[in-house]
Amino acid sequence: MTIRSARPEDASFIAAIILSSMRGYRPCGWFDVALGWPEDQCLDFIARVSTARAVSMWHVSQFLIAETDGKPAAALCAVPAAGTGPAAWAAIEEVGAAVGLAAPELDSIRRRGAYSRACWVQGGEGDWMIEHVATDPQHRGRGLVQALIAHALEKGRDAGFARATISFLIGNEPAERCYAKAGFAFADEKRDPAFEALIGAPGFRMFARRI
Repeated sequence: MTIRSARPEDASFIAAIILSSMRGYRPCGWFDVALGWPEDQCLDFIARVSTARAVSMWHVSQFLIAETDGKPAAALCAVPAAGTGPAAWAAIEEVGAAVGLAAPELDSIRRRGAYSRACWVQGGEGDWMIEHVATDPQHRGRGLVQALIAHALEKGRDAGFARATISFLIGNEPAERCYAKAGFAFADEKRDPAFEALIGAPGFRMFARRI
């Protein structure tokens, strides 16, 4: 196993990681709902977002990849928590314009994606945020995520951050066990009935740890 920074040529893999991580243990996640498109079309859009000029938490430059036998097998992003929302929307707007989405459709994406605001919980302005953690199913159980988290924490420490956070759907027990093993502990959670009716999970839980 080797850990490396993601590159533009990893865009398709990173898109799959983002879509899988957002779904968690449920069949659909934020991009599925906000875009409302078939999976292949969602993946293409996310891949474009991951290489957009606007650098967001979805950009390849923010991801670490674990390789086995020279092939990407798992990944996560690690970024400062501050400003992630506006940066993400800037990337969506850029790609939307590039693929010819009219202003009304972009507004619809924003409206459909607003469902998560009621219960989304993430780190504060001074935190180092780890998100979009996922492993290719055939490579699970090999300790790849633990190795990625260790590298991500080191990266945050080197950048001067003192606390790291990670968020996941309430009810995603494998993720909760994984993050606890990496030294994270419960910090906050938010629940919303409308979110649960749409996604099938009560809301989001956040874990944190000192770095």
